[in-house]
Amino acid sequence: MIPRYSPADMAELFSDTARFAMWLEVELLATEAQASVGVVPAEDAATCRAKTPTVDDVFVNDVLEREKVTDHDVAAFVDVVQERIGMPAGSYIHYGLTSSDVVDTALCATLTKAADLLLVDLDRFVEALKARALELMDVPVTGRTHGMHAEPTTFGAKFALWALQADRDRRRMRAARAAIAVGKLSGAVGTFSNIDPAVEAQVCAALGLTPVPATQVIARDRHAEFFYACASVGATVELMCTEIRHLARSELGEAEEPFGAGQKGSSAMPHKRNPILSERLCGLARLLRGYLGAGLEDVALWHERDISHSSVERVALPDAALLACYVLRKATGLAAGLVVHPARALDNLTNGSFGLVFSQSVLLALVSSGLTRDQAYRIVQRDARAAWAERRPFREVLEFDPEVSLSPAQLDEAFDLSRMLRHVDRFAAALGEL
Repeated sequence: MIPRYSPADMAELFSDTARFAMWLEVELLATEAQASVGVVPAEDAATCRAKTPTVDDVFVNDVLEREKVTDHDVAAFVDVVQERIGMPAGSYIHYGLTSSDVVDTALCATLTKAADLLLVDLDRFVEALKARALELMDVPVTGRTHGMHAEPTTFGAKFALWALQADRDRRRMRAARAAIAVGKLSGAVGTFSNIDPAVEAQVCAALGLTPVPATQVIARDRHAEFFYACASVGATVELMCTEIRHLARSELGEAEEPFGAGQKGSSAMPHKRNPILSERLCGLARLLRGYLGAGLEDVALWHERDISHSSVERVALPDAALLACYVLRKATGLAAGLVVHPARALDNLTNGSFGLVFSQSVLLALVSSGLTRDQAYRIVQRDARAAWAERRPFREVLEFDPEVSLSPAQLDEAFDLSRMLRHVDRFAAALGEL
């Protein structure tokens, strides 16, 4: 991932130094576990730990140089580690293991840490959305369906629904963490042919992982679940940002992204305040969905393993984690800082629609007065069309229609905004359950 979209703490998890350090820890834990079951001399296991090489840029470079000879990254890594530790103790590094024992277990440990970072970010995102929802629960705005004026809703209701969806993302991420927090050290095809199952149990326990049955590799549906949790986060953020982009349009002007001192919206037109962050996050959500597709294709491997998934995961897993992290942090700031314009929203709701957002209330009032639903519908539809075409208040057209037998009090009730929004407290109640 390019540095622009790479939060430092998440990027560090997927650096070469962090990757090799995790491999090394798996190797050392395995050597110690082998000693505990009597396979490796205890003094040699202790020597391996005592002479643990420092994983730094020099170490990484040595492994990469050695890989030019071996054409195998794990073999190159083992060669360098054994050389650093020295013989005879170093010969017990990687004893009884296959490459995937180390790589898969280390990767799952890393993804578990990544999920922990994302869960912290999700907590903050949910709380930011919840706070804005409660703040704006009673601020009216036009509800729109198919892009058209429908009925009144509130800004708080919008934020509440985003918060509830983000909470479901949080649950999905927790489930993905549980699915990926696993390990295997069971040998070439997973049958423990040259390693004691107790070794796997001991190593996994030390890493906070759960041992699972496997072939040579851990089943990739687990990784696909992690991809899905990241993609789902992107979809939720995209939902919010798409709405913000629409509300920020000049014709609506009901909300806008926070605009910093010195910020420029356009290099050519000084008046512009474009929703650039929302657009950026919508674009990154597309990438997250793309990684999910690649992750699902990795599930089907040949027999007990092939490496068609490996090249995909080297790119897609770090990128998915990084982008999900970046998207969440930016979306949290956007949600917290979004500028809402209640007066403009109310004007669009009442004057901008000429009162057409109350058409269903008028329809039901006419039905209650004795008309059939079809009769009432045709009257309201006709008068609504006239109000729009003539740019007249909908209520005024109704008052001059001899077929509308509603009293002023009945029309007052039909056009009562507070009556239509009297149940928005249900959204607040739902937030209390988070």
